[in-house]
Amino acid sequence: MKRIIPILIAVALILIVGALYGGGQVLERYSYSREYADLNEYFGVTGDGDIPILMNNEWIDVHARMVDGGCYLRHEDVDRLLNSRFYYGRADGTLVYTTPDTIITAKLGTDEWTSAGGSSDSGREKHVIAREDGETLWILMDYVERYSDFTWALYEEPYRIRISTEWKDFEQSGITKNTSLRVLGGVKSEILRDLKKGERVAVLERMETWSRVRTDDGFTGYVENKRLSEPIKAEGVAPASKQMEYSHITRDRQIVLAWHQIAGAAGNDTLGPMIAATNAGQVNGLNTISPTWFSLADDQGGINSFASTGYVTEAHAAGLEVWGLVDNFTGEGDSTEVLKYAATRANLIANLMDQAAQYDLEGINVDFEGVPASSGEDFIEFIRELSIPCRKEGIVLSVDNYVPMGSLNDHYDRAEQGVVADYIIVMGYDEHYKGSPEAGSVASIGYVEDGIRRTVSEVPAERVIGGMPFYTRVWSTKGNEVDSSALDMKSSADWVAERGVKLAWDDETCQNYGEITDGDGTLRQVWMEDAESIRTKIAVMGTYKIAGVAGWRLGFETPDIWEVIATSLASVP
Repeated sequence: MKRIIPILIAVALILIVGALYGGGQVLERYSYSREYADLNEYFGVTGDGDIPILMNNEWIDVHARMVDGGCYLRHEDVDRLLNSRFYYGRADGTLVYTTPDTIITAKLGTDEWTSAGGSSDSGREKHVIAREDGETLWILMDYVERYSDFTWALYEEPYRIRISTEWKDFEQSGITKNTSLRVLGGVKSEILRDLKKGERVAVLERMETWSRVRTDDGFTGYVENKRLSEPIKAEGVAPASKQMEYSHITRDRQIVLAWHQIAGAAGNDTLGPMIAATNAGQVNGLNTISPTWFSLADDQGGINSFASTGYVTEAHAAGLEVWGLVDNFTGEGDSTEVLKYAATRANLIANLMDQAAQYDLEGINVDFEGVPASSGEDFIEFIRELSIPCRKEGIVLSVDNYVPMGSLNDHYDRAEQGVVADYIIVMGYDEHYKGSPEAGSVASIGYVEDGIRRTVSEVPAERVIGGMPFYTRVWSTKGNEVDSSALDMKSSADWVAERGVKLAWDDETCQNYGEITDGDGTLRQVWMEDAESIRTKIAVMGTYKIAGVAGWRLGFETPDIWEVIATSLASVP
């Protein structure tokens, strides 16, 4: 027995030690960690003044910054996330915000703003409104909020912002017992902050034993389901919108427009003969004429004008509206210089409006071509600013656009044009042009339809007009040399007849195609624009229920084209 007792004691001690160890292991495994996360690390704070952003319940890779007590966001981030209408006037050192009737301007580095247009007002913010840091423009969040539909709140220790641009209904639960909000779902996960009984949280994702939640002060993390009350549905209530509605001047008929190329005052005398066969003023006949009257005279916003009272009188007598066209390629001025300064934009706009008033114009048609991507924002700001007096005076504002081609011309910002202008015209031609590396159609049906389809994805169809060519290119190819010349419809038909070219309908382009080879081996090709091609184009446009058609240019068409246009439009459902 004396020998057994020490053994029993040893075994008992082993069992006790094992139990203590096992209990410690169980306790270690299932006890709640009280280790707090490094919040700067968790939120990704990169330094003093850096402010992470929780946007619509998700942490995003965009950060704000704190400068002299004001909270700022990069201009490009404001543009992408909150409001794309803030214009950075680099040349003037300004930040401009344009509404349907007012231009609001803040000088960089100041806390003041002024307005002109619908009201002449001014005001101040508590902090500098916009400031440059090298090539980066930072805008005060309070100022952005003044004109934008979002809500935001700034929290400290560490700084972080919660932004809401969506106000959907959500689930909400109350905390039933003091607990902790953790980085991940698990008792060993680090604590973000403590939650007190009675506090309410938004439930973002419910799992078996844990839920991902958001607190009112911008934390997102995990809490045990047993610490949450039964969820209730909370209604997302959007604040009153700060966006002003843009009204549009439109017609209750389909637009049938022709551009009338006028290179000098004498060109005005050609109107009568030009419109003789157009069914002018009749249902589905020509009802709008756009003479190429205005161009940039200099870099200060001055314009050249061939406008004529007699022309307008004659057009009105024929039942036509006159939309004077202004271009950036036939005058002496450089549009990149004119567009980048507020003063030169204002001068150009004032000159155009003076012409519209003097000659009783119903509309202004803007045809700015070759605008580089670097001037894209300047161009769209010009359209915004021009729309203000046009809207006030009842002048239709239309803008000519290329067929959308992605990065090549997206900087024209058709979507924004569609918001501020009245009609967007798609120039559905020049698919192949003089200088193209290969011969081809001026306006194949696929090219035309793609232009309309892409445009109506950005602009309401009822304010889109489809532009059509009244000309054909005759192509000459010899070896690697490709050249072409543009012929009006009659001249191209004569060319085909004189050379005995056989035409055949091409289903791919929906045009009559013909070719002939000269004795020296030169290949001559034509993709004809004629009654058949125009009829097909209008039929395709009609499926998108757009606002009408436009032809480049008056006098290039054959007389039968106007009957084709009238009957084709009449058959559009």
